[in-house]
Amino acid sequence: MRVPRSSLVALAALMTGTLASAGAFSAETAALDPATLGAPVRPTESTPPAQAAPAASDPVSTALPDYKPEAPKVEPAPAPVVTAPVAPADPLSSAIFARFADTAPLLLRLPGKDRDGLRAFYEARAYKPLWIADGAWTEAAKSVSARLAAASEDGLDARAYTIPNLAEKPDEKAVADADLRFSAAALLYARDARGGRINLASISRLITPQLDLPDANAVLTKLSEAGAKAGDALQAYNPSTAGYQALKARLASLRGPAPDAVKPLRLPAGPVLRVGMRDPRVPQLRTHFGLETRPAGTLDRAPGEPDEYDAMVADAVAKFQRGRGLPGNGVLNVQTVLALADAGRPARASGSEAELIVNMERWRWLPGDLGSDYILVNIPEYRLRAYRGGSLRDEARVIVGKPESRTPLFSGLMEYAVVNPSWYVPPSILKTMAPKLAGYGGKTWGGYEVVRRGGHVSLRQPPGERNALGFIKFMFPNQHAVYLHDTPNRSLFSAAKRDFSHGCVRVDDPFRLADAVLPDWSEARLKKLIGKGERTIRLPAKLPVHLAYFTAYMDDGGTFRTLPDLYGYDAPMRAALGLPGGGGPAIAKLPEEKARRSPEPTPVARTHPAPRREAARPRRYAEPEPSDRYDDYDSPRRHVRRAARADSAPEYGEPGLWTPAPAPASRGWW
Repeated sequence: MRVPRSSLVALAALMTGTLASAGAFSAETAALDPATLGAPVRPTESTPPAQAAPAASDPVSTALPDYKPEAPKVEPAPAPVVTAPVAPADPLSSAIFARFADTAPLLLRLPGKDRDGLRAFYEARAYKPLWIADGAWTEAAKSVSARLAAASEDGLDARAYTIPNLAEKPDEKAVADADLRFSAAALLYARDARGGRINLASISRLITPQLDLPDANAVLTKLSEAGAKAGDALQAYNPSTAGYQALKARLASLRGPAPDAVKPLRLPAGPVLRVGMRDPRVPQLRTHFGLETRPAGTLDRAPGEPDEYDAMVADAVAKFQRGRGLPGNGVLNVQTVLALADAGRPARASGSEAELIVNMERWRWLPGDLGSDYILVNIPEYRLRAYRGGSLRDEARVIVGKPESRTPLFSGLMEYAVVNPSWYVPPSILKTMAPKLAGYGGKTWGGYEVVRRGGHVSLRQPPGERNALGFIKFMFPNQHAVYLHDTPNRSLFSAAKRDFSHGCVRVDDPFRLADAVLPDWSEARLKKLIGKGERTIRLPAKLPVHLAYFTAYMDDGGTFRTLPDLYGYDAPMRAALGLPGGGGPAIAKLPEEKARRSPEPTPVARTHPAPRREAARPRRYAEPEPSDRYDDYDSPRRHVRRAARADSAPEYGEPGLWTPAPAPASRGWW
């Protein structure tokens, strides 16, 4: 039987009124225990929206089609309150606070990130000055000031770290400006000491070290805690490695004792002066250099005139010129006049000094701690050195990238080695072979396997003695996808100039290197794995690998060596550092090397047949691993031309590339 709509409305009103008047149950109780009441009630303001919404079985809402529950009221979220920094009450702190509000730079080269860190440091100390107390520099400031003034000892430019002047009785504004500028100079020194002077991408996009640039807050905290030894704490940001210290000592030896301080002398314009000439400026020169007011007389001649430019004046000028890095000819020319007017500045580095400073800068690209165990590859030297416990364990000749496919400069961590590696043709080379592969239906092609994966075709060279990677590769994952590996072309290591690769580093005697970097694997044990399939061996601890570029260094015997600038990095670095000598690379001979060791051959069990000799034009194949950017095959024709000068044996390049393979010979894996 259908109940009239008017009755239902009356019933609902009656129930609501009864509950409200009786007060037996609150709305919140009904919402928590709907079974007790039989049905939920209308929401109140105190009911949470999620609980107050009527259920689908609500008889009121179901029976009354035009009934609409009230939408819950959503209070708008309060807007975040931004409180402006409040200036300190102390006048001096308030002046430092106000200086930060000024947009004028503290130092032109100080990055914005360091300025923000500087502000955070001062904010933490309630904007109190760090270097000035009672209107005078503290002992810590004097120590840092001495280090900044001696920045040239480490190949840095002292003019970049301007020490602000402080008046005898400075006001709060002057103290604030001087204190912050002094902090900025110390921060910039610490940053430069860790390699922040040069935009490395402007030299080459393949120079990608992870620079350990110090945090502004950490630098100032360290210096403030050092007290009177703050200068030593600042000096410690320079590299402490033996290679850097050796170049620094040579730089000091080359410069010799510091020239006597000479006050500036501003001379009026005039002609170039040589011995025997007379000029009204000569008396000023005599007074400036502390000479007699007129040339002394001799038995043959009377005393000269005060304005005579004699040999004594010329000698004093020549000494000044040598101290300023100018040709010491004793001629008063324009360069000497300008140097006299600017005598307070340090002398400009000579060409020999610039060579040292450039290579000292490259030491800043390496981590502050190379590690007790590490590998260092010096690319222009074509040499790898392995260190254990901080001492040289072994070294080997290497082949590096050609100038058009350079080996990158960075530090990585070697994680594993692969014995009997496979070699995949990278897409950049595979696309040139696509037309031939498109109609090819076999599984092998010229000793390579055709691999089809997801509709894509690639070529794989199986492990074997003719594999382009040789018998072992050492992997340290990096953005350039380069690594260390073996090569079947042993004769290339006889060349003095070994830039043949496409970026990777090929290692002479790689199993000897494996013996040095894999503590649980001896050279003999590793060789037993040859021909037994691909095997990955993980290092027990990641080993740092540093790919470096030193064209000047001190060798292990303490002899200074210079090398040709293989990739032409020296000239742009000199220009970036404001050093003289922006010409071409220096011509220098490599140090003589002993004959390469000829180990006993190790018999190899051939797991793959040697490829058949081709009488027709050979096919061109490519280089390793899909992820590898370059390596590692080159133009064997270029190999033949270049290596023939160093090795009388014929050179055939990488296996099966351009030239026909030689007749099989009885040989081991070497």
